Amino acid sequence: MQQFVQRLVGAPGFDHVIIALIVGNGVLLGLETSPDLVRRYGEWMDLGNHVVLAVFILEAILKMIAVAPRIDRYFRDGWNVFDFSVIAFSLVPATGEYAMIARLARLLRVLRLISTIQELRLIVSTLVRSIPSMGHVMLLMSIIFYIYAITGYHLFHDHDPTHWRTVGIALLSLFRVVTLEDWTDIMYVAMELHPLAWIYFVSFVVVGTFVVINLFIAVVINNLDEAKAERLRELEQPVSREEMLADLRTTREALRRLEERLERHGRYPPEER
Repeated sequence: MQQFVQRLVGAPGFDHVIIALIVGNGVLLGLETSPDLVRRYGEWMDLGNHVVLAVFILEAILKMIAVAPRIDRYFRDGWNVFDFSVIAFSLVPATGEYAMIARLARLLRVLRLISTIQELRLIVSTLVRSIPSMGHVMLLMSIIFYIYAITGYHLFHDHDPTHWRTVGIALLSLFRVVTLEDWTDIMYVAMELHPLAWIYFVSFVVVGTFVVINLFIAVVINNLDEAKAERLRELEQPVSREEMLADLRTTREALRRLEERLERHGRYPPEER
């Protein structure tokens, strides 16, 4: 029984079915935002949500059976913990004061696409690994922002108090500049006072936008390469004794079934065994 469950859970088609259910559930959640559709097909939508939740619960049970009796192996995988948490939140009753929480918990099911698709898992793992390194880039960016904010305050706060009257407002203005959203409007107002103010803004755009963003990209790409290398090392790890014994048992069972089939068809007489 356990071997059958292990083969079922490990089959590529199993993941494809789960992905299809997640996508279908996401479409269903989008349809629920239409009052007309809810009035017409609300009961069917509720039934669809219950069916998807039941399949997710069955999936978790099957994965636990596959690693039984060591259920802790299931919870050692952070993605399994995430899937189990999504199921737990989905069991919140969708009535009373918890109705809004239950509706929001349904949205977490769409996030299960990340835990189901290996490529998305790799990207998310890379982003998590990049957080410590990004902290240093953020520190560098904060220093640049602070220096430019104080400089901009002293240069433009009398002429353009809307954007530079305090250091805090100056930081907000610089954030607008670094997003490249109508930043030239701020620059032209400053150039009414200082014709060479464009040097200040252009230098900040070059340093704050292009240089820092490229640093972020470099950090992510570096960690992505490390994550791929680590995953490759995991795949190249030697097979454990337990795994070898399990494969041998599976092979022996397959050979036994093949011999029985040959005997039934008269192509492998028992005396030749």
